[in-house]
Amino acid sequence: MSMQSSSHPALSGADQLANVTSDFVLLVGRILLGWIFVRSGYGKIFDIPAYANTFPVRGLYPWLAYIAVPVEFFGGIALILGLATRYVVLAMTVFMLVATFSSHRYWTFTDVAVRRAQDSSFYKNMAMQGGFLFLFVCGAGRFSLDGWLRRRN
Repeated sequence: MSMQSSSHPALSGADQLANVTSDFVLLVGRILLGWIFVRSGYGKIFDIPAYANTFPVRGLYPWLAYIAVPVEFFGGIALILGLATRYVVLAMTVFMLVATFSSHRYWTFTDVAVRRAQDSSFYKNMAMQGGFLFLFVCGAGRFSLDGWLRRRN
């Protein structure tokens, strides 16, 4: 992968390190980002109807759980493996935006502790969106199924 150099030679000390480790760092980043979705989705995938029952209080149709849960769980696995990464990132971005704005509306809570917890979850999700943006632009890297499939062609 071709990396962009720093803006000034005095700031270029890490450029070579970034160039040498980019594929490994993308692998670690994908694992860290994907694992949170696999972990969260695992408990839901075996009982989607029970999870769907929680949707109306969030202002969502229960049938959306049958889309959200597989996207969350299998999307996390696909991120870890680096399979169809850019397409998975697009699906996960929609999933995360809906989840964030339906489940972590911190501004609607008056209890300070609950508001703080929801605020933290909201901004954690926004930071993960940043990770999705980086993956969309950079791709999965060489150590991925996408990279393996690309080399086979």
